[in-house]
Amino acid sequence: MFKVGGKSRVRVRGQGRLLKLILAPRRPVSKQIVSNRKAAVSADMLTDPQQANVFCGIDVSAETLAVAVLEQDQPLRQREFANSASGHKALLAWLSKMQSRVRVSLEATGIYSTDLALALDAAEGIEVAVLNPKRIHDFAHSMCRSKTDAADAAVLAEFSMRMEFKAWQRPSRGALALRAIGRHIEALGLEHTRTNNRLHAALGSIGTPRCVVEDLKRSLAGLERRMLKLRREARTQIDGEDRLREQFRLLTGAPGIGEISALQILSELALLAPDLKARQWVARSGLDPVHRDSGTSVHKPARISRAGSRHLRRALYMPALAAVRWDPHLRAFYETLLGRHKSKLQALMAVARKLLHAIHGMFKSRTPYDGSKLFPALNIAGAVESTSE
Repeated sequence: MFKVGGKSRVRVRGQGRLLKLILAPRRPVSKQIVSNRKAAVSADMLTDPQQANVFCGIDVSAETLAVAVLEQDQPLRQREFANSASGHKALLAWLSKMQSRVRVSLEATGIYSTDLALALDAAEGIEVAVLNPKRIHDFAHSMCRSKTDAADAAVLAEFSMRMEFKAWQRPSRGALALRAIGRHIEALGLEHTRTNNRLHAALGSIGTPRCVVEDLKRSLAGLERRMLKLRREARTQIDGEDRLREQFRLLTGAPGIGEISALQILSELALLAPDLKARQWVARSGLDPVHRDSGTSVHKPARISRAGSRHLRRALYMPALAAVRWDPHLRAFYETLLGRHKSKLQALMAVARKLLHAIHGMFKSRTPYDGSKLFPALNIAGAVESTSE
C-alpha cells in the first residue's frame, strides 16, 4: 500500500513483469514448441507412401502459423512461425530439411492463408491442400481433441495422413485480383444500401438538419463513383485472360444475369478448380439442401447448408429473382415447387441452385444457356404464357 496525493493506492503484483512484456522485442520469426505427444507414423498408416511420408498441418491465424509434422517412425514435431513473408521463407527452409516429399494441409482462412498457400505451392517437393474448415472441425470433433493452435495443427497433419489427399490448384493472378475487386465492390454496395437507408430516415424527419442530408448525399455519390471505377478495373482483369473473358460472355447471356451480377458471380467462381463437378460447386456455395429426418419423431423442414461462400449465395440471389420472372423454364420449375407446398424462399433457393448448375454446364461445354437441357421433362406451357404477358 502506498499513497499518492493523499489517497491510498494498491500496488498491482506483476507490474514490473507487465512492463517488461510491453517493452519486449517483437516475436521471432519462428520458435520451437515442445510436444509431449509420442505418437509416430507407421508404414501401414500411410494413405499413399509412394507419394509422401511426411505430413504437415498448419493452423493459420492473423499473426502466427502453428506447424505440426508427422514423419514415419518419428514423434510429432511442432514449431511456430510468423504469418509474414519472412515467416513463410523460414517455414519453407525448415520443411526443405525433411529430404522427402511433404504433404501440407491448411484450412481456408481467406486472406490469411492465401499468401501461404501460394508460397507452399511454388516450392519444390511440397503438395498443398486447402481444406474447408467445417470438414476439419468435424474430423477433430471425432477425435475428441482439445481446441488450441498446436492441437489444430496436429489434427491437420493427421488428416493429411489418414484421409484422401486432393491437391490445391493454384489460381491465376487475374482470378485472385478479380475476387479481391469483386468482394470490395460487394462491401461498398452494402455500405451504399446502409447509407441510402440512413438518408431515407433523415428525409423523413423534420428535425434533421440540412447539413446531414447533404453529407449523406455526398457519401452516396462517392460510393457510386468508387464502385463504377472498380467495375471498370474488374473488366480490365477479365479482358486480360481468354478464359475469364469467355466465361463473362456466357454469363451475361444467361437469363437474369446482367453485367454487374456477372462480375460478382465470376469473381467467386474464378478461383474454383476447373475439375469440380456441379454438385461440388453447389456445396461450395452453401446452397446444397440439408434434410433432418430420423425415425418417426424428427421431421424438420429442409434448409440450405450455408456451409459455403456467402458471397456466391448473395451474388446469385438477384439473378434468381429475375430469372424466375423472365425465363420460362426456371419459372415453371419455381411454380412446380410452390405447387408442392414449398415456401417462396425455399423455391427461390432451389432456382439459384439450378442456375448454378446451368452456369457449370455453360462453362464446361462453352455453349450459351439452354433451359430445355436444364429441364428436359418440365412442362413450360403455362410459364411461357405468364412471362409473355
